[in-house]
Formats: sequence, structure tokens, C-alpha cells
Amino acid sequence: MFPEYDVIVVGAGHAGCEAATAAANMGSKVLLATMNMNTIAQMSCNPAMGGVAKGQIVREIDALGGYSGIITDHTMVQFRMLNKSKGPAMWSPRAQSDRMMFASMWRKMLEENENIDFWQEMVTGLIVKDGICKGVKTGIGLEIKSKSVILTNGTFLNGLIHIGEKQFGGGRAGERAATGLTEQLIELGFEAGRMKTGTPARVDGRTLDYSKMETQAGDENPSKFSFTDTPTIEKQLPCHITYTNLSVHDQLRTGFDRSPMFNGRIQGLGPRYCPSIEDKIDRFADKDQHQLFVEPEGWNTCEIYVNGFSSSLPEDVQYSALRKVPGFENMKMFRPGYAIEYDFFQPTQLDNSLQTKLVKGLFFAGQINGTTGYEEAGCQGLMAGINANHYVKEEEPFVLKRSDAYIGVLIDDLVNKGTKEPYRMFTSRAEYRILLRQDNADIRLTPLAKAIGMENLDQRMDRVNEKLKAQKDITKFVENLSVSPDQMNPYLENIGSAALNQKVKLISVLSRPHINLNDLSDTIEDLKTFLSKYDEETVLLSEVGMKYKGYIRREQEQVNKMNRLEDVRLKDDMEYGNILSLSSEARQKLSEIKPKTIGQASRISGVSPSDVSVLLVHVGR
Repeated sequence: MFPEYDVIVVGAGHAGCEAATAAANMGSKVLLATMNMNTIAQMSCNPAMGGVAKGQIVREIDALGGYSGIITDHTMVQFRMLNKSKGPAMWSPRAQSDRMMFASMWRKMLEENENIDFWQEMVTGLIVKDGICKGVKTGIGLEIKSKSVILTNGTFLNGLIHIGEKQFGGGRAGERAATGLTEQLIELGFEAGRMKTGTPARVDGRTLDYSKMETQAGDENPSKFSFTDTPTIEKQLPCHITYTNLSVHDQLRTGFDRSPMFNGRIQGLGPRYCPSIEDKIDRFADKDQHQLFVEPEGWNTCEIYVNGFSSSLPEDVQYSALRKVPGFENMKMFRPGYAIEYDFFQPTQLDNSLQTKLVKGLFFAGQINGTTGYEEAGCQGLMAGINANHYVKEEEPFVLKRSDAYIGVLIDDLVNKGTKEPYRMFTSRAEYRILLRQDNADIRLTPLAKAIGMENLDQRMDRVNEKLKAQKDITKFVENLSVSPDQMNPYLENIGSAALNQKVKLISVLSRPHINLNDLSDTIEDLKTFLSKYDEETVLLSEVGMKYKGYIRREQEQVNKMNRLEDVRLKDDMEYGNILSLSSEARQKLSEIKPKTIGQASRISGVSPSDVSVLLVHVGR
């Protein structure tokens, strides 16, 4: 009935979709197995992509040939560039998406790929022989053979939904949990744990009074995620902001005795940076209010996502509390919020390719690795898809370093440190964030994707080369153009910057804080004429390169130093327990994780600089 596949992807969420397309676009024959074909690429939680650090990840996915950015550009209802008041390393794109259009377009993209087949059924087990994964078993007893398997089960592994005192099995509202896989993986020797996440109520936007809320509009000149010719949004939907108050908090507290979070029914750890509303008012009892973002679900629906009101309290408590929020006095609810517990596997059981150490040919991606967020899942899926293809073709794994991408930081953190709570990406996790900006993701990563054989990147590479040449030309022009006090002083005085006493090169003016090329071009006609040949993204790339040249050079020097440690290989069979000059914690952690290089060893929690020195001596360096 089935051919033997190169790659079977289990689960069709954000990780599964990126995994399937990545492997297929590199030539693998792929089967995408999902319990429900109608929920492919479902935005299970908020209808948005990007955000702080997450937006950088979406641009990196796009630069590597993934689809999340392309689909977001085609289906967004609003775009905002966050953190524009800070330095460019912090600028992060974010888009509200049309939930239904997003899922529909992902399915269309998948179905147009001739290398992808589909099977709608629960996968209940793996075919494992002699420590090698050979395929999957399904709920009706089918065995489907493959050369590799990628598990992207999201919140479905033994999922348990909580609403007040009610609890029932499910991987998402209205969908059943996946069973069988966890138990088999534990039998194979994997360490499993439980995590918790939650989602807020969905409400009827027709019943809200927006005049009592603050309007949050999209950017006047919206950008986009993809480096390809995707459309720029012309019309945008507004979001709104409102706040809880003491009456809301008092009403919520009436349900605390029935809360699964407070009475111990929920065992899994929830996301620290996205707590439920009951957790917020309990932990921050001194706060009189909490911000709520009122987010539309799409162009053609009145359904609203109440961001910031995640809850597992009884539905009657959620309803009555929400009706005390300004603008929600006559609110009607579509469905209550809920919490969900699910199984995950410590990611220290993976190597940097996301292949498991215990079973060859088996890869994990997404929430099964303890992460949270569409973007974190999508980038893991992309990397697992690439590496499953490489495994099948007996090629070296494709691994991004921490200095290459936020994706590299995320995977390196997971496999070296593990996680005790849902892992979310932040800019603060990256030590080289001035290098890992959202504006240069294509320059950093598209050449790497091209080199490993990702399909259809010729046009992307042409654009990268054009941008690099344009950056060089713009930099040369600004460095050579002289400006006089007469030209510049009216503008400088107007913005409160020191006046010029003599002619200077324009680069020295640009290096001042709060001055950019666009503003300078309104003052200097020659600059305006020259820059008119280039698009806004290329001008920004050039400007950042010039203004932050010293910081970029300093970070690159740090990268070069660290890369020297990355080049020092460690043997897979090294007996760390016999190196007595290592600390006992280092011996234990190194034996568990078996790092590939000194650089990787240095980032393992519990391995000190002195332990690194011992390892360097031990390998003869």
C-alpha cells in the first residue's frame, strides 16, 4: 500500500510543516502523518507571528528557504516593527495573521509539493530495529516503512485539558490526545517530563465596545518577513488595548479554590514569560491592573483573541471576570480559555542535528523538545527536515553555530542545557545579537542554505549578491561625501545635535545618535538622488553597517575566538569519568551530553572555565 519513504513527519503543526517542506525541497520522498488534515498549520494559540527575537527567527527560516515568512506575508492583517526606539539588534518584526487563511495557505503549499504524501491517522508507535528507526505504526495497525522519522507532536502526547475542576484528554480543544508514543520512547530509554501551556477565551468582537479601549494600529509604512517578492500589506486591521482592574481580580479570585493550577491537579511547569491571568494576579498581588491585547482572528470573522487573559479557571468565573473589563461589559464568549498538560522529552537527549542519541534516524522538533511558540517550533522543524534528509543521504549534519543565527542559539541551548520550563527565545539569550539582526538574515544564511542544496534559491542568492554590492556602494558614497556647516547646521540645531565648525565627511554625522540616512537625504539633495536607486531594506542594512561598525567588528572578534574552540574536536568515546581533574558535576554532565567540540562543552551548565582548561590539556592543546 505504501512505498518506503525517506522521511516520515509525524504531526502537521508549524514544526511538522517546515520539516516536511525542507526535506521534500532537498529531494527526499516525505510522508506527512496527521490526525486531522483540516487542522494543518493551525494557529492553536494567538493569531500572530514574530515578536521580540521570534521575528528574527521567522526571517531566518525564510532566509534558509522555509515558508513561515512567505505565508505570513500573504495572510497578515497587521504589521508592526517592535523596539524601533532601541538599537537595530532589538528591532523585531511582528504580524497579526488571518488564522484561517494562514492554515489554508500552508496546506496549499504542502499539497503543491510533489515529494510530499499525506496520511490522516494517529501514529501510535515507531518501528525500531537494532537502535535504528525504520518507520511508524498507526492506530489501525498499519506499518509504514521509512529511512528516518521526525516527531513533531506538539501538545498532543498524552495531552490533558483543564477547565476549572473539569479535565479531559485532548491535544487541543475539540481534538483527541495522541497515545502510545511516550510509553514506547520511555521503554527505549528516553527521559520524559510534563509541561503545561494555556490559551485565553475567544470572544465575539461584535459585542465589544472599542471606544473604551486604546487603538493599536499597524505601522504607517509596513515591512514584511520574506526576502522574496511577497506582497506588502496595504490595508490593516487595528488591534486594541484594555486593562484588568481590581474588580476583575476579585472576581477571578472567587474561582481560585476550583483552579487546577492552585489545587495541584496540574503537575507540568508552565511558561514563565506567558503566565495565566490567575497566576499574574497571585504573583503580582501589588498590581492594580494588567494589560490585555484585543486581537482580531482575521479579515472575515468577528472572533477575537484576548491576549494576556490565558486561564484554566472555571468557565463561569472567566465569563464574569471578563465582563468587568472596560469594553467587555456586554461580551459574549465563543469558548473559554483552558490549560493543557502534555509530555515532552529532555532535549539533552538530542545532538545538534536534532537526531536522538539513543535511536538513529529519529528526530524530534518543536514542543516535544520543551519549547513554546510557533517560531521556535518552525525553525526546529526546518532544521530537523534538513538533517533527516542529510541522514538518509549519509551526508554530514547541517548545524548552525550561535554566531550564525538565533536558530543556532536555540538548538545549542536545548541540547546543552536542557529545559525545566517551556523554552522561549529572547534577544538576551544571544551573545552576538548585533550580528544576528533581522535585516541581515538573508546575507547570513541564504549562502549556507544554497551550499547544502536547498532548492530554488538562485533568485535569492542573486538578491543577496545585489544587496552586498549595493551596501558597498552606499558605504563608499557616504564615506566620501563632504558636507558643510551651511548644509547641515539648520538640521542639526533642529534635532538638538552639536553644530559643525568645518566641512566633514557625511559618515561622521551619520555616526551620531538619532541620525539616519533617510532624514539626512531630506537635507542633502545629492544623497537623496543617490539613495533613490536602492530599496529601503538595503539602505537600512548599509546604515546599520556604518553606524555600528565598531560594535560589529568587536563582536566578530569574539566570534573568531570562540570558533577556535569550536574547531577543537572531542572524541565520541571519551571517558570523562576517568578524567579526575574535572569537577564531579562536569564529569557527569559531559558523560551525559557527549559534546562534539570544546566550544560545545564550554556551554554545558555545570562545566566551568577550569574544566574547559582541563579538556584542552587532555586533547593536547
